[in-house]
Amino acid sequence: MNLQDTWDKTFPQSGAVEHKKVTFPNRYGITLAADMYTPKDASGKLAAIAVCGPFGAVKEQASGLYAQTMAERGFLTLAFDPSFTGESGGTPRYMASPDINTEDFQAAVDFLSVQENVDPDKIGIIGICGWGGLALNTAALDTRVKATAAMTMYDMARVNAKGYFDAEDSEEARFEKKKALNAQRLADFKAGSYALGGGVVDPLPEDAPFFVKDYYDYYKTPRGYHPRSLNSNGGWNVIGCMSFLNQPILCYSNEIRSAVLIVHGEKAHSCYFSRDAYAAMVKDNPYAANKELLLIPDAVHTDLYDGGGKHAIPFNRLTDFFQTYLK
Repeated sequence: MNLQDTWDKTFPQSGAVEHKKVTFPNRYGITLAADMYTPKDASGKLAAIAVCGPFGAVKEQASGLYAQTMAERGFLTLAFDPSFTGESGGTPRYMASPDINTEDFQAAVDFLSVQENVDPDKIGIIGICGWGGLALNTAALDTRVKATAAMTMYDMARVNAKGYFDAEDSEEARFEKKKALNAQRLADFKAGSYALGGGVVDPLPEDAPFFVKDYYDYYKTPRGYHPRSLNSNGGWNVIGCMSFLNQPILCYSNEIRSAVLIVHGEKAHSCYFSRDAYAAMVKDNPYAANKELLLIPDAVHTDLYDGGGKHAIPFNRLTDFFQTYLK
């Protein structure tokens, strides 16, 4: 692995925390790369938080900002690159998996649990965008996770299988999508390489829908561009997210006992993912009292990546949440 030693984040380095690169394996033998942030002059065993996302981003972008900020507030934090992306291992590159990516979060919990300065009974996770849905999926599986925050979340299984706003939710639409993806598999096999699907469109068409402009403003400008980010560059492989089509996540979200905070911008195109995920999570769940949906008025999707729009990330609320449930 070739880990970058210099500070190459999209946000300024804080003088209030210690930063170092670390690596750890997941159960599939893939080595993940991460940035660990520790409050300066911290003593004793700390509560810890693993952070990942957005989907197609790297730890030098939004997840690192979240991790560093939460470390400033007293938590030991870990922002990691998922399998097959960024500085993490795994080949072929630019693949995604509902199973392996859930495992990535669990592997981060493994790593945090054995750190000498971490209390293994005080571990939480933060997932951003598509990793918000994967964070909820992890919370439904991993009983060691005591608190989960899902920020501006996507359900990647739902959007792949049903399209945006469920506009492609039919057998015919899924059949055509699967037919095209399987044809691409064969083309890739013959070529001996995987075709990229393309990241955020550039140049931006004048008639691009607002959510595309929203992504462009983050991934394709100095605000959020990073050379290792899929979304800033060539994107996932065309078949990279294929398994999400028939491997749904969140099937047992209403059995999550631990605390969950779902945060979304009220004006975000993706807000329906959080509204519906929250409703499904609390339905018939005897542990609904520690679940919350927080909608930020007028905020759009990428506002919760970096606070780059008019609306700041609600770090005070996140701090209160994790202090309450990681105690």
